[in-house]
Amino acid sequence: MARIRSKSFWSKYQERYRKHNTLVCIGLDSDWMELPACVRSDHNPIFTFNKAIIEATAEYAAAYKPNLAFYLAAGVKGLEALKLTVEAVPTEIPVIIDCKVGDIGNTMMGYVTAFFDEMGADAITVNPLMGVDVLKPVLQDEKNFCFALALTSNPSAQDFLLKSGLSTEIAAWLKGFNKKQVGAVVGATHAGHLKEMRNLLPEQVFLIPGVGAQGGDLRAVLANTVTSKNEPNIVVNSSRGIIFKDKTESFAEKAGEEARLLRNAIRDGLI
Repeated sequence: MARIRSKSFWSKYQERYRKHNTLVCIGLDSDWMELPACVRSDHNPIFTFNKAIIEATAEYAAAYKPNLAFYLAAGVKGLEALKLTVEAVPTEIPVIIDCKVGDIGNTMMGYVTAFFDEMGADAITVNPLMGVDVLKPVLQDEKNFCFALALTSNPSAQDFLLKSGLSTEIAAWLKGFNKKQVGAVVGATHAGHLKEMRNLLPEQVFLIPGVGAQGGDLRAVLANTVTSKNEPNIVVNSSRGIIFKDKTESFAEKAGEEARLLRNAIRDGLI
């Protein structure tokens, strides 16, 4: 049975910030090859690992973001782990499935049905290059939310998104959609472009990858993307820097400590 979604992503995100003062998104990039030895003999090691991470970090999490690729790589058992992982997240904490899908018509509706209805996610990431047809199936349910790729954190974002100015075109286009259902992925690794992206999208929530293992500058993120202390409109993702901080039997405890430190660093740095 899919996770029950009684509230929208937008509502859950706002409540997590108001009640727990956190903007930390914990990326569950649970690569089988990186799992601690202490969980590998379990029936479903990815889920065993994720469950321990969730229990140790839930106090500090504004959202969780499983990356679909690592679950597909483990085959059927990986998809089982993904479904069980989403169900294991407390219902008041939103789940973003990082799938980067972007298709049209019945194909896109298939993705929407899979991730929202079958898996019980609160949000997904989408590739907007095929235009508004990518968003239409998501927007049919007001509880749904999507983060459109606008300025990704990888170095080769230079190839198209930055070199051609495509990132600013996408941002200007996204401004026309309901902020309670559409946000943007904006990478922390492109510090020089963060202010421009915020100026183009003054109200949308930014999902910000690249802080942590990728070396993004948290201070630059907070200085250039936060809209206000009362309504910052960002969620800062860290994946490997939290979940794989330690690979001993203390992995969950160490992940909890890293999540707490990031929560505090963001909280203390808000302007």
